[in-house]
Amino acid sequence: MANYKTLTVLLAFLLSACSAHKAEQTVSQTKNKEPLNVLIFLVDDLRSDLGTYGHNHVLSPNIDKLANEGVKFTHAYAQQAICGPSRVSIMTGLRPETTGLYTIDKNGRLRPNQPNVVSMPELFKNHGYKTVSIGKVYHSVTDDQDNWSTHIKKLDNFYADPDNAKTKFAYEAGDVEDDFYKDGKVATDAIKTLQQLKDDKFLMFVGLSKPHLPFNAPKKYWELYDREQFTVPSRKKPDDMYRLTLTKWGELRMYGGIPKEGDTSDELTKTLIHAYYASVSYMDAQVGRVMQALDEMDLRDNTLVILMSDHGYKLGEYGAWNKHTNMELDTKVPLIISRELSHENRKAGVTSNALVENVDIFPSVAQAAGLEMPKVDGQSLLPLLDNPDMQFKEAAYSLFNRGKVMGVTVTNGQWRYTEWRNAATQEIKATELYDHTTSDVATANISGRPQYHELEQHLKALLHNKFPLNAPSFYEKRHVNNH
Repeated sequence: MANYKTLTVLLAFLLSACSAHKAEQTVSQTKNKEPLNVLIFLVDDLRSDLGTYGHNHVLSPNIDKLANEGVKFTHAYAQQAICGPSRVSIMTGLRPETTGLYTIDKNGRLRPNQPNVVSMPELFKNHGYKTVSIGKVYHSVTDDQDNWSTHIKKLDNFYADPDNAKTKFAYEAGDVEDDFYKDGKVATDAIKTLQQLKDDKFLMFVGLSKPHLPFNAPKKYWELYDREQFTVPSRKKPDDMYRLTLTKWGELRMYGGIPKEGDTSDELTKTLIHAYYASVSYMDAQVGRVMQALDEMDLRDNTLVILMSDHGYKLGEYGAWNKHTNMELDTKVPLIISRELSHENRKAGVTSNALVENVDIFPSVAQAAGLEMPKVDGQSLLPLLDNPDMQFKEAAYSLFNRGKVMGVTVTNGQWRYTEWRNAATQEIKATELYDHTTSDVATANISGRPQYHELEQHLKALLHNKFPLNAPSFYEKRHVNNH
């Protein structure tokens, strides 16, 4: 009996020791595992005209390289084609119809209607992350600044030529180094901040302003292109387009060298397109600088990298410029997600045609970091990083405010259906249906044509599922509890 008790005690001791060893080993492995860092390049006014997206006339080698290291999304969409509300949507994971922000809030508020909204930097900072905002991240939000551990917002010199500065000219090829203009400074600050944070876990936003107006870039990036290589797009507006669909060019008319009315000439159109792509290549070079620093500091292995745009852009299509519409060119954006190099399921050089939205970024990075998400409108894209060909969403949604009229729109990636509604009553004033099976440029509003009836009804049902006709006014304050 004594021997049995002795054996029992010995066995219990051995089992206890084994369990303790396993627990210690697990703790040790957890401690030794490097925490996930997140680096997001948030670019202003960048449409999907990049080499990696098949636009071989655009020189974007660093972004192309990033795409070769991750998953490139071909059907990513912004929720509103204007930077203020779009960026708030990105940073909260909430759609504009939830935030109630359809224009740039002049008071710089993130939470005018929803005081309990948890922003991306707030969530990460509350979980021990260093949160970094460099360059243009929010447009004008001030009430979220305390949630950034580091907040550097550089002022732009804008112009190398004093005469250009006087007239606020629309473009410039300055004979200057990269650091003269804002994005060069932003990249330098990002690199310096990475050096300071290399031993901490971080969420870093690098806000690159180009290719936003003015299209100013160092001369060497202009010299990558020949203006004559660019063609003037058709100025023809789609047949039967609704009267409020397009804008009067947004901010372009404010700049020097631009006619105050009428179209830009063919020569000026080519110059502006040249200037836009020179700005894209300049911005791309700054992405390359930051990525090189990430590699040199041995941070790439445990850093999730995202490159995205706040919305798309028009370069003379329909005789229009800038964004500010529900059209495909303005809502479609580039999106590249490259997992940390050490990730066991990391996909590289892969393309996903799944429908995704900018509102999905917040839940994606939170899940990747193992953080519990507040209630949001987006959904995590991590399943697509494991299986890029999987079915994900049936539709993507956007809207645009025209004062008393709100345009709400849905796309399945090939067709875009839009309703223009009385913002107070939800009464439908006009509908549009555009074919994007072969081009992002629409040629005719085919809404109401009998041969498209079944397709239109399907898209209409998808739209009404997201924007019900019996919903409250678009201007009614929406209070949501996100805790």
